[in-house]
Amino acid sequence: MSADGLTIDEETTGAATNASEKTLLVLEAAFVHSRFTDIVEATGLAKATTHRILATLQARQFVVVSADGGYLPGPRILSLAGNALERIDISAIARPHVERLVETVRCTVHVGAANGDEILYLVRTDSDKPYRMPSRVGHSIPMHSAGIGKVVLASYTDEELERFVGRAGLRRQTEHTLTTLPELQAEIDQVRARGYALDREENVPGVICVAAPVRDHTGTVKYGVSISSITLEHTVEQIEAFADEAIATADAISEALGYTMR
Repeated sequence: MSADGLTIDEETTGAATNASEKTLLVLEAAFVHSRFTDIVEATGLAKATTHRILATLQARQFVVVSADGGYLPGPRILSLAGNALERIDISAIARPHVERLVETVRCTVHVGAANGDEILYLVRTDSDKPYRMPSRVGHSIPMHSAGIGKVVLASYTDEELERFVGRAGLRRQTEHTLTTLPELQAEIDQVRARGYALDREENVPGVICVAAPVRDHTGTVKYGVSISSITLEHTVEQIEAFADEAIATADAISEALGYTMR
């Protein structure tokens, strides 16, 4: 028993926890800053402590020192990151966020992923309404006629969008589908300006949605979240009113995937 009433084991555990927290602080700072002085400032730790931890991280290949003396992620951390990315299950990550959104808006919520020039549904969670959407998990739909597809296309450059149209075409799904490049370009410009997309019965007659982009750890828009309903229950304006909820959920999933909001 020590003078302050802690056992030796408790003192040791506390010291280990403190040391672990300091190591994590330095490791995180080293991924953001390359200069030693910036790492010290970011962590708030003493120079000697920071230097000692960096030396240990370098010995274990979690960081390396570049030719100009800056710190960079090392091969060990890159290998671990690669293994972690391979194990990411976006469906499992997104599901609790989707379930909370369904409780809020009481509509069907989808999560979809870009799969070539189509959108593949990864998650579909229904509300307590008596009707069910015709979509299903594992089903692919054209990118240009889907809300989720439009938020992915909005991340493309104009040149990439033009190449997409030349490659995939703009197949008519309903009488409301956008089937020319000028129409789609004007729509994508609006998506970029608003930060969300609408599907106005463009994929399935009587079905509308609002969708928001989901970004992976690199900031790339590979996924999207949509809130869907039928025109018998909601107008386009009413479904568009859920845009903030869609964006908030998409942002939460993006953060869970490692994207840092700025």
